[in-house]
Amino acid sequence: MKFDTPASRNPIDRLKVVGKPTERIDGPLKTTGTATYAYEQHAAAPNAAYGYIVGAAIAKGRIASMDPTRAKAAPGVLGIVTADNAGKLGVGAFYVARALAGPEVDHYHQAVAIVVAETFEQARAAAALVRVRYERAKGSFDLEEAKGRAPVQQPLQPNPSRDSAVGDFDRAYAAAPVTLDATYTTPDQGHAMMEPHATIAAWEGDRLTLWTAVQLVSWAVRDMSKTLGIPKENIRIVSPYIGGGFGGKGSALSDAVLAAVAARQLGRPVKVTLQRALMFNNTTHRAATIQRIRIGAGKDGKISAIGHESWSGNLGDRPETATAPTRLLYAGPNRMTRLRVAHLDLPEASAMRAPGEAPGMMALEIAMDEMAEKLGMDPVAFRILNDTQVDPENPARPFSTRQLVECMKTGAARFGWERRSATPAQRREGRWLVGTGMAAAIRGAPVIKSAASVKLDRGGMVTVETDMTDIGTGSYTIIAQTAAEMLGVSLDKVIVRLGDSRFPEGAGSGGQFGAASCTAGVYAACVKLRELVAQRLGMTAVDIEFTGGRVRAGGASRPLADAVVAGDLVAEDAMEYGTLSKRFAQQTFGAHFVEVAVDSATGEIRIRRMLGVFAAGRILNPLAARSQMIGAMTMGAGAALMEDLVVDKRLGFFVNHDLAGYEVPVHADIPHQEVVFLDEVDPTAGPLKAKGVGELGISGVPAAIANAVYNATGIRVRDYPVTLDKLLDRLPGMA
Repeated sequence: MKFDTPASRNPIDRLKVVGKPTERIDGPLKTTGTATYAYEQHAAAPNAAYGYIVGAAIAKGRIASMDPTRAKAAPGVLGIVTADNAGKLGVGAFYVARALAGPEVDHYHQAVAIVVAETFEQARAAAALVRVRYERAKGSFDLEEAKGRAPVQQPLQPNPSRDSAVGDFDRAYAAAPVTLDATYTTPDQGHAMMEPHATIAAWEGDRLTLWTAVQLVSWAVRDMSKTLGIPKENIRIVSPYIGGGFGGKGSALSDAVLAAVAARQLGRPVKVTLQRALMFNNTTHRAATIQRIRIGAGKDGKISAIGHESWSGNLGDRPETATAPTRLLYAGPNRMTRLRVAHLDLPEASAMRAPGEAPGMMALEIAMDEMAEKLGMDPVAFRILNDTQVDPENPARPFSTRQLVECMKTGAARFGWERRSATPAQRREGRWLVGTGMAAAIRGAPVIKSAASVKLDRGGMVTVETDMTDIGTGSYTIIAQTAAEMLGVSLDKVIVRLGDSRFPEGAGSGGQFGAASCTAGVYAACVKLRELVAQRLGMTAVDIEFTGGRVRAGGASRPLADAVVAGDLVAEDAMEYGTLSKRFAQQTFGAHFVEVAVDSATGEIRIRRMLGVFAAGRILNPLAARSQMIGAMTMGAGAALMEDLVVDKRLGFFVNHDLAGYEVPVHADIPHQEVVFLDEVDPTAGPLKAKGVGELGISGVPAAIANAVYNATGIRVRDYPVTLDKLLDRLPGMA
């Protein structure tokens, strides 16, 4: 099915199932421990051996020698895979770091070997006996030092995804009566998902099956094919349940590659999970950034010039796209953005929840607060004044929907923003300094091709199959809601099967495109199935209605079950998209409001309350969407106050590479949270008129918290995270 004109009224608009708060249909499996995650697929791969990865002890250099003698002789050991016996290995298209070092070492904790034994304990013990001698080479580990070597865009071959220019930024900025020129930094961050990377690999002849944790099944098939040099059709990926990913499980990583290689060598299934202390340096992370923002405005508060430059580092040339929100969020006739990426010999930087917008808004939304203060304006009023209903870089391209102003006004009213003191450090409660802050939120709303099959069987059950994944976001439930709405049955009549590459290729989970895309694919398959049902029942498909387990058309009414008396009906289709995304800027919007208290003696920061107001198209399942938002807001609090992968700039590794040293929020850190969704549908987004929400919720949160800390203390922190050591010497002290 092709979606190339805005959606008109269709069966989804009945909203008998879609749009209702619905408990997750996979919830009972997860709460009872019966959902089978990658490492738990015991019955599918009996007699599996256990692999344990040995990580490189240097960040850059080469393996001079390796002595596995003692490890091979250890109890239970079945084999050891190194670069010497692994065979030729390529790299994938999404993650580009090599899974196995040798002889060159590209980054710290890159795998140098995998030891396989009968038990996990035996493999772990033997791995400690592998002796590796390295020759260390000089590496680049400091973004501040390396940013000057980041390649400059060649003017004759501009890359519009990295650099943009509208009007004459330099001249307009120089002429502006009120200006801001400030630099902000965000640190490297880790995904820290609950489930570690894990895979079970099994071969049948030349065919490989991987039970693994990946967000995009088709990407994993493609990348394993490229890495192992085998046909895609010889690879099956099974990933029905995933314990969180945040972009860190986008495709296949070292656990999958090394499990596959070891299983091929041993001739039996091998299961591998990355030990937590290895994950932070072995896999991927969000890159640190250095961002310079310049804003010029008239004394009336209207922005005349806005410029955003960002530097990040990586093993390859993929930048952290921190300038993305600046290109779309506020009006201003003269604009400039630049992205630079420097080579660093740290682990690969890649996607992490809301790549681009999350770190970019950490800087932009502090800058907007600073500019509002310079102008003597309320931060909400300043943002409203500079709202735009068209793409600032292409005024002929309107936003499909944009309720940013409504989000800010609604949030301000509900939060009690009018009680905020414009002068910092004015509100005290005993030893606590209390302040409030806010920030806007934006995140793209892309949709991509997604397919599904839908079967109606003679028992009256509807089965949906697609290789779409559920990373804890609720995909199972919204897919079931879509099928139930389209076919007029109750949710208990729908079975959803996900995460298997044998199923039609779905969108996968990532980029905030999953929900809108996968449900559109199910919609397309259901439309085709409705046509088949109509044919079986001798009805006209044009005005047909499916409701309450019956089919109605032209005054006639028949049980849906009558359509399958002669046999099951199966339909498969995909939703493909035309040019609407080029004609309209498709985005989601929101506004965050936060109250904090700061101890005037110790600098301890406590979040007291958080409010998020969002406009993101039709909300398919408000219960699950709220859960996504409070999770994203919590993750934003971590980015604001604690998350920091600390780089040892001498030896080139993340020092705090476990959950003891890499701090994330706990229950005590997060008090009252409120989430509000504005009524909205977006006919340009797809037949369900819905958008994704999973990444919008984190965008802007850290800046709202940083702005609240400033309002409480009068101390402006531009280098994340906002920790007490950055406040102590400037606190006003106890009254």
